[in-house]
Amino acid sequence: MKLPVLDKGNVELISSTNNGDLLVVNAARCSFDKEHSEFDLVKDTKLISYLAKHKHLLPFRHPQATIRIHAPIFVLRQLGKHQVGFSWSEVSRRYITNKPEFYEPENFRLRSKDVKQGSSEDIFVRTRELAGHHRSYNQDALAKYKNLLDIGICPEQARILLPQSMYTTTVTTGSLLGWYHMYNMRSEKHTQAETREYATAIGELILSQFPYSWKALTDEVSFTN
Repeated sequence: MKLPVLDKGNVELISSTNNGDLLVVNAARCSFDKEHSEFDLVKDTKLISYLAKHKHLLPFRHPQATIRIHAPIFVLRQLGKHQVGFSWSEVSRRYITNKPEFYEPENFRLRSKDVKQGSSEDIFVRTRELAGHHRSYNQDALAKYKNLLDIGICPEQARILLPQSMYTTTVTTGSLLGWYHMYNMRSEKHTQAETREYATAIGELILSQFPYSWKALTDEVSFTN
């Protein structure tokens, strides 16, 4: 399952725990040395809801999902602040020199008066002109990057010329609870709009794999309270 995000980005589910919702309830029942061989839509759904509502969250750490994330550097750094429950592997421009992609937004938002909200919903009136300047800057940075490589400069130093709008790719494995923690923090209103788009798409992927647990977590749990 692969979902497009922004202009050139995407998130793709690589693998996930089979019967993850069942694993949650069996982990919870382990205390009583009990388990279900099949998911019970009535009893197990009720138990998952109870666990989430009362924040008995340990069972939600057992299911895992691995997602390939293709995102601009500035977005990935916001997502990457959530380290607990995750393992990351990222494309390294110390080793590769293929042509990078850049995020080039169609619109540029104005600054918000509220420092906690990085931007307002108002669009800069000369946004098309600014978008043209941005594309030109990216191409200039790319040309200078290629020039350093052509004269023999090592990729690990040449890459420092590339802007934060450059796309990078990670393979990220996290627990169900870890993914929810990221989603909860990065889908709230103070998060940068581009990062919220990734959080929403990741939420769709996780929902497809753990529908009962994800619904319970998103309905009942908030780490921002």
